[in-house]
Amino acid sequence: MLYHRFLQPFWDYLLFHYMPLISSPFFPVLLAFSSYFFFSLPFAVLDLLGEKVPLFHQYKIQPNRKPTLKMMGDNFMVAFYNHIFFVLPAVIISIFIMPAPPLPRDAPTVYELFIDMLAVLLLFDTQYFIWHFMHHKHPQLYRWIHAVHHEYIAPFSWSSERLSIPELMTVGFWSNRDPVLLNCHPLTTWCITVFSIWMSVEDHIGYDLPWTLNRLVPLGLLGGAPAHDMHHQRPSTNYAPFFSHWDRIFGTAAPLKKKNELKSK
Repeated sequence: MLYHRFLQPFWDYLLFHYMPLISSPFFPVLLAFSSYFFFSLPFAVLDLLGEKVPLFHQYKIQPNRKPTLKMMGDNFMVAFYNHIFFVLPAVIISIFIMPAPPLPRDAPTVYELFIDMLAVLLLFDTQYFIWHFMHHKHPQLYRWIHAVHHEYIAPFSWSSERLSIPELMTVGFWSNRDPVLLNCHPLTTWCITVFSIWMSVEDHIGYDLPWTLNRLVPLGLLGGAPAHDMHHQRPSTNYAPFFSHWDRIFGTAAPLKKKNELKSK
């Protein structure tokens, strides 16, 4: 059927024109960090402009808490430092331990891409929910590993990758091995990388915008910025990174506080 071959011309184009780039073991790192940078940048501009852009500022979840340029710079440098001194060396080591197989000639079908993306996101959501819950319940784990991510009660886009080294390496391990475990096509894996980073940044933007994924996906299946913002206000709630089902099942889901409640505190 036609849709089975829908992605093949695009995949052929990548193989023909960009083979040295996409076959490099460093390409996933470049893709991930550039996605973090370009997804975070527009919301950083919105935060700096603040009330000068009322069209967007009206959706600010905690309008009385505004990140400064210094806070943004500090968070970006943490992410940059972690990638240079920990992620890249880990990639170099993995080249010798687990070299990547050659890229396939056939593209995935649209169905395969969608189903595999969903499967990996659900798997990662489950892994991180368990990890996140444990690190909030164990004081030493929280203090030494996860607390750095909770330095801000009001998250903002650059803070999505403010992580300790153990948390960064754990998340990185799952992000790299889950697609391998589920036998995903490289194109699917790259789509997962970009999409999951977008979801992570969106969780931290601090705006409850009407067109974000948690608003577009029905039935409250995604937590989005409202859920994660609430987690930074009340750390014993909303542990799941993307979806909402685990928090609902285990009774840790909490709705977002209204703005008038926040202003009274």
